[in-house]
Amino acid sequence: MATELKSDSILDLLKRFLETDEGIKLRKKINLVYQFKIAPKKIGINEVIYTVDLKKGEVIKGAYEGGKPDATFSLKDEDFVKLANGQLNPQMAFVRGALKIKGSLSAAQKFTPDIFPKPAKM
Repeated sequence: MATELKSDSILDLLKRFLETDEGIKLRKKINLVYQFKIAPKKIGINEVIYTVDLKKGEVIKGAYEGGKPDATFSLKDEDFVKLANGQLNPQMAFVRGALKIKGSLSAAQKFTPDIFPKPAKM
């Protein structure tokens, strides 16, 4: 059963952004691998996994296959959209329980809404 998420289009935009000059600079600066478990309604149920590899500049639907990601985020689709648009503060989302993190917290802190391109930049 394929689940259509609002996050899909944002991650597709991020994938294209990482190929631009600005995206390449961002990749070199962060150089980490993140995994997202995005749930349509409730964290832990019917999650769709994405890997954002800022070492290689790839956004892949599916689990990371090169070992362990530096940090894994679990959140609902609507919260991912708000996070990407800068409408949700990642720290507040974490404190509220809307964002769960596994792995390195220092790596997680480097993943900010600034990573997501704004539509005007494309």
